[in-house]
Amino acid sequence: MTSTPSSPAGAEPVVETRGLRMAYGGTDVLHGVDLDIRRGEIFALLGPNGAGKTTTVEILEGFRQRSAGEVRVLGADPARAGDAWRARVGLVLQSWRDHRRWQVAELLTHFAAYYPDPRDPDELLAVVGLTGQARQRVDRLSGGQRRRLDVALGIVGRPELLFLDEPTTGFDPEARRDFHDMVEHLAAEEGVTILLTTHDLAEAERLADRIAMLVDGRIRACGTPAELARRAAAQAEVRWTAPGGERHRERTGDPSRLVWELHQATGGPIADLEVRRPTLEDTYLHMLHGRPATDGADGSGRPLGTDAADEAGAAAGADAGTGPDTGSGSGAERARAERAPAA
Repeated sequence: MTSTPSSPAGAEPVVETRGLRMAYGGTDVLHGVDLDIRRGEIFALLGPNGAGKTTTVEILEGFRQRSAGEVRVLGADPARAGDAWRARVGLVLQSWRDHRRWQVAELLTHFAAYYPDPRDPDELLAVVGLTGQARQRVDRLSGGQRRRLDVALGIVGRPELLFLDEPTTGFDPEARRDFHDMVEHLAAEEGVTILLTTHDLAEAERLADRIAMLVDGRIRACGTPAELARRAAAQAEVRWTAPGGERHRERTGDPSRLVWELHQATGGPIADLEVRRPTLEDTYLHMLHGRPATDGADGSGRPLGTDAADEAGAAAGADAGTGPDTGSGSGAERARAERAPAA
């Protein structure tokens, strides 16, 4: 059994799984996963490709049947939930078959009509920075603009639970910052619970209240970024220039003590002193491989590695026609394509 520790007491549970298992043919992909996500929490699910993230999320979204275990999302079993439940859930998928001949505002207004209390489409276009493209056809948008439209479609229905899959792919730095501000506002001010899956470790570190690391279909660790760093014993790096001009660097679990010792040794200020605290990337690599990030890593969130054994298991299921969907044909994507108007 693999589990996440409970989030702060008193918060209403939004996502709960107990003993969640999934098998494709004779290959187990999820091995008794327990999750506990509370209202208003931004929760990131990280892991290498093939770890079971897509399978887990699609079970929570109600687009994939589990093999065993209990799942409750917004108080219901997503495998049996109806349209009223789905109206409370928002999806921002990594990719989907968009409707390229539709104008942006026209498509967003169409989606809004499916919900009992949607956001105003014009206001939402302003929030995601697409006011100037309101009359533009979807197939004329840039990659980043299409991604912003995906976000708008995901939140137009005022969801209580929002699934974000690689949400800022294609965003420039300013658009990424604005989107992060919007996500934090949704959680802090509107009480929206957000489940984020991303390979951008800097994004997860910036946004997530708690992070779960899924490896080989098991939760290897869960906690705040600081808690994970302590658990992994990820080391800080201290760099400085000695009085003779030589550059030095040293990894240590107690950078404050090392700096104090350097100050005592030099009797004064330490030239070119830098203290680089462990990033989420350092923590992730320590937990996955027992090693630090490569020299010069800046925590910018490069893509995670691939777990070969689990990828092989997923491939075996796919060969049997029952494997996990990880590309454009996933169950969530198909559901959105069916809901939207034809091109």
